[in-house]
Amino acid sequence: MAMTVHVDIVSAEAEIFSGLAEMVIAPAVQGEVGILPNHAPYITGLSEGAVRLKINNEREESFYVDGGLLEVQPHKVTVLSDTALRAHDIDEKAALDAKQRAEKTLSDKQADFEYAKAQAELAEAMLQLRAIDKLRKIKK
Repeated sequence: MAMTVHVDIVSAEAEIFSGLAEMVIAPAVQGEVGILPNHAPYITGLSEGAVRLKINNEREESFYVDGGLLEVQPHKVTVLSDTALRAHDIDEKAALDAKQRAEKTLSDKQADFEYAKAQAELAEAMLQLRAIDKLRKIKK
């Protein structure tokens, strides 16, 4: 059995992932880093991009982060980000639909509350679409 490290990926809203991985690949501000079990303690800022976890020989998972912090201990890796999304949870069609609805509401400018809500929905949809684009580039 391969050695593993415990990984926690946490956003401002929820814990996105907690489990074991054989390797963590993350977009650190100074460049992409690879973390294996028993890595020396390390802390760095994260850039926007994909955090990839090699769970085992057959399985890899990807997560989109919009920046944040990476803390590495010999037996634990923690990713803290304002926004973190599990790649397979992002629905491109739903994000495009939400973007169109929000843009329509923003162009109408009916009420302050609806305007603020539409701005938040547009920001979330754009984040998801940007995540899809970044994750596609990594897979190529």
